Amino acid sequence: MEKQNHLDIYYQMVLIRRVEERAAELYQQGKIGGFLHLYIGQEAVSTGLVAARQPQDRIITAYRDHGVALNVGMSANVVIAELLGKATGSSKGKGGSMHMADVEKNFWGGHAIVGAHLPIAAGMALGDQYMESDGATICMFGDGATNIGFFHEGVNLSKVWNLPVLWVCENNQYGMGTTIERASAVSEIRQKAVGYGIPNERVDGMDVMAVRQATLKALEHIRNGNGPYFLEIMTYRFRGHSMGDPERYRESAEIKKWQENDPIGIYHAYLIKEKIATTKELDAIDEQVVEEVQAAVQFAESSPDPAPEALFEDVYAG
Repeated sequence: MEKQNHLDIYYQMVLIRRVEERAAELYQQGKIGGFLHLYIGQEAVSTGLVAARQPQDRIITAYRDHGVALNVGMSANVVIAELLGKATGSSKGKGGSMHMADVEKNFWGGHAIVGAHLPIAAGMALGDQYMESDGATICMFGDGATNIGFFHEGVNLSKVWNLPVLWVCENNQYGMGTTIERASAVSEIRQKAVGYGIPNERVDGMDVMAVRQATLKALEHIRNGNGPYFLEIMTYRFRGHSMGDPERYRESAEIKKWQENDPIGIYHAYLIKEKIATTKELDAIDEQVVEEVQAAVQFAESSPDPAPEALFEDVYAG
């Protein structure tokens, strides 16, 4: 991988972190309404996945979607504008936090209903198979989504029809406030893929290079006509499930332990150790991101609200 690719990956992870931190502040100021699910701590997952995909590969995710939006190339301007409900946002201010999307970038959205996008992912993969495309569909979801019918229906049919879909479980240890052990019959989520005869792997989701390498391997398997693949990516959210989460279900020591394995810090150390980048170069990226996010906030706050008549626009596809 070229040096610039490494620097781009670092930039994306830092951008996600700073956008999410700023979003938390804007929410507390009352400028963001509704739900807000932050991606802080999980930056290496979406960044590693997107770093491995090809332009023809679709990606679809759940409601913790800001990171994916930034990874696929949506600007901080449109992401923050959407969070603030502005007409310049990615969904013209009518989707908000859980509905980032850009079809032109093959990002088919964040989805608010737990697991409901998994059958959609299977359908998109079926479309690519029917059209004899070499594209794969990357479908991201949380560990809690694996306990409901949408998961089993989508994953089962993907194997029955040998669909080109990469199932990615972001296992951040909790479904809202419930630990995996209290909600799932198996603690290793990838075991659920075994039941459907799907090759699978467990990956360190705090290491962006490990995620990228596992994704490249999985996508090669899929492109060779071998059907679906399943990745269980072990990660951890540093903040609550959403902004209204009192976090009474986990100890501060547990959070601190995971924060010591911060994905951005791990990658920063890797780049320095391998002499890929200097501290000065990485500091420059940090400063660039701070300025970019500040400018994005100013853009969003100065953008217009959607006009009343916009309520009736984009209801039906043309």
